[in-house]
Amino acid sequence: MTNTKADVAATGTGVRSRPRAVLPALCATQITSWGVLYYAFPVLNPAITQNTGWPAGATTAAFSAALIVSAVVGIYVGRVLDHRGPRLVMTAGSVLGPTSLLVVAAAPNLAVFTAGWLLAGAAMAATFYPPAFAALTRWWAPDHIRALTIVTLAGGLASTVFAPLTAVLAGHYAWRTTYAVLAAILAALTIPTHALALRAPWPPAPDAGPGHPAKGPEPAMRSRAFRMLAATFTLSAFAMYAVVIALVPLFLERGYTTTQAAWALGLGGAGQTLGRTLYAALARHTGTITRTATLVGLGGLTTSALALIPGPYVLLVVLSVLAGIVRGNLTLLQATAVTDRWGTTHYGRLSGLLGAPAHTAAALAPFAGTLIAGPLGGYPALFAVLAVLSAAAAITAFGSRPTTQER
Repeated sequence: MTNTKADVAATGTGVRSRPRAVLPALCATQITSWGVLYYAFPVLNPAITQNTGWPAGATTAAFSAALIVSAVVGIYVGRVLDHRGPRLVMTAGSVLGPTSLLVVAAAPNLAVFTAGWLLAGAAMAATFYPPAFAALTRWWAPDHIRALTIVTLAGGLASTVFAPLTAVLAGHYAWRTTYAVLAAILAALTIPTHALALRAPWPPAPDAGPGHPAKGPEPAMRSRAFRMLAATFTLSAFAMYAVVIALVPLFLERGYTTTQAAWALGLGGAGQTLGRTLYAALARHTGTITRTATLVGLGGLTTSALALIPGPYVLLVVLSVLAGIVRGNLTLLQATAVTDRWGTTHYGRLSGLLGAPAHTAAALAPFAGTLIAGPLGGYPALFAVLAVLSAAAAITAFGSRPTTQER
């Protein structure tokens, strides 16, 4: 039976450097890692603050600190990935992730709680999308968009699976027990999977093609296009992640239950999956700059709709799904941004540097959103501000086209 090009891209069959087990393994571990380390927190945070008496701003700040650590550690992770591949990095992150959550679950005070989240941040840097994207870009190029789409289709189900699961566990157990159960799930699914499935030889970096950096990543790093793209992704990431974390409080403020809010968040994850099925066609029919500006602008449009429309519940769920569709496309947009502009040779390092300010903004977004929602008059006003930031990001996207000298 003859494999089609799509089959080869999806499974790695017929191509020695594309190990068959990598895609299904990364699909499973991305769902679990994002679901446990990220999406469980907004569901559990109200119970954490109620049970402990710790301020919501303080617990959210601890979570934000984890994301800042992830951004900083991600720069180093990118360099290691370029040279050594994903197995060591992602397996170590799989061990650190459950360990950090057990520290969080057992924390007797806010200081230990924060320390646990700082460890979780390092685990995020080693297990979330960036190392998976680097692995797929190296193993699957030039058909990496198909591989990236497949793994992000699966990853988009993280909130769909784990937000409701976390809500169910929290309905039967205390938040500490819930986190301990989730840590066990994370360990069981990710440690052996990363250790066994990512053993294939790491192929050498491809030669730089025409128009791409041949002597190193420095010309790209110093370019105006790189700075403008970093600004675009930073503003967009702040708005996008603030929306994700603030969605549950927005629903609660409008009189809906925690379970209803969790389902809206989870169905938004299903929207991400749907959106990612559209990206390959979008990439074929749009230019890099147009695609970037359009998707970022649509993110602002859905955010403004959530700010202005108070109900009914079904309509808000539809808006959450539409916002998820846009987020799904934005994930793939960011995954391919370096390759589209500067090639794959220094993908790990350039992606790490490009992602650092965006990940830092994403880290600050939950804390900043919680902090300013009160003075703004509530979460609808916060969503309106976030929509404005997305509009600004869409404008800066037009400056992210490299010139010949900047490539």
